[in-house]
Amino acid sequence: MIAALLVPTAAGTAMGAGPGPAAAHTASGAVAAHDDAGAVAPTSGCGKAPTLTSGTYTIQSNGKNRTFILKVPDRYDRNHPYRLVFGFHWLGGTATDVATGRTVETGAWAYYGLQRLADESAVFVAPQGFDNGWANAGGEDVTLVDDIIKRVESDLCVDTTQRFAVGFSYGAAMSYALACTRATVFRAVAVQSGGQLSGCSGGTQPIAYLGVHGIRDSVLGIAGGRALRDRFVRNNGCAAQNPPEPAQGSLTHRVTAYSGCSAGHPVVWAAFDEGHIAAPQDGAPGDSGSRTWLPAEVWKFFSQFQTSTPPPDDATCRVSGVVSAWNSGLTANITVTNTGATTIDGWSLVFTLPGGQTITSGWNAAYAPASGRVTARNLSHDAAIAPGASVTIGYQATHTGDTAAPDAYTLNGTTCAVTGIR
Repeated sequence: MIAALLVPTAAGTAMGAGPGPAAAHTASGAVAAHDDAGAVAPTSGCGKAPTLTSGTYTIQSNGKNRTFILKVPDRYDRNHPYRLVFGFHWLGGTATDVATGRTVETGAWAYYGLQRLADESAVFVAPQGFDNGWANAGGEDVTLVDDIIKRVESDLCVDTTQRFAVGFSYGAAMSYALACTRATVFRAVAVQSGGQLSGCSGGTQPIAYLGVHGIRDSVLGIAGGRALRDRFVRNNGCAAQNPPEPAQGSLTHRVTAYSGCSAGHPVVWAAFDEGHIAAPQDGAPGDSGSRTWLPAEVWKFFSQFQTSTPPPDDATCRVSGVVSAWNSGLTANITVTNTGATTIDGWSLVFTLPGGQTITSGWNAAYAPASGRVTARNLSHDAAIAPGASVTIGYQATHTGDTAAPDAYTLNGTTCAVTGIR
């Protein structure tokens, strides 16, 4: 149980002794700001053969040796810009705890349960804090994040409009510090049972903000969590309100989305009837890696920020099609048109299926893998597509509720225009 790592008196004292506001600090070579408009902004690592793989790395930051754990998708595509998700450990926790999920449920709760839900769509980072915390003295932990971003994005393909931070307890405080200090670098943060312990340099710009807190939290009280939330209610221009919270003893949770927020800057508040725990479940006390409702809420909040990749003016392909769905299945018919001036001789169409969709059969192409980021490759009879000509392919799939079509396609590495997918 993770709570056992968090409630001793020594832990509470250490958290309460957090520093004042962290100094804003940008290491040499500024980290690129994200674009709220949603256009993909790929990094210099796109297209490169990567040298970084999943594992633990040492980095020099602010003159000190620091470490972080990196998780790269198993089917990493160097031409696909990925989300970048930072997971910050709690006081007394470690990067390994975050990367494995072992303090709640190994695997299922890796990166706060988000690795499983991401389904190969994100690169994950778990930094290690000094003394297993995030005091952020002089802004050094924010600088560490800057330095990790630069190292990862110079080697791997990341979409700079899709950077996220999540943490519990002291890790939530660090995520909050990033919301204050790096609102133009991160797209959204999830602050789980946090307090203002790692500083809040700046703190005047809007950023998408998800706050989560237990109403019976005796380590970092919910009043503090509400105060953190309310800063971004104001920054984001949301209408002030007192969102409903569950009754004590109900072992339930309540989620409220604020209204009136500025475009691209939602605020969501999730309160639950429990104490200072990281993986709350409805109907039972304590943490549960498999039954907790929280990872799904965080991932829904993060993944709502879909990038829209405008095809170049000289796009040489166009994709259209129709999805027909029923209770637990669907079929998709996709037409690929060569809008270029030369014949395409051999092709592969790459797209990402929404979570819960799994291809069971297909026609006019070979599909692999069956879920996540899929590549459809031509068969012998449809390898050539003349200028102005089209091929139609399709597949049947199961689903768990999301029947949407993929929102982007690349043909032989080139982004296609997408029209009429419904």
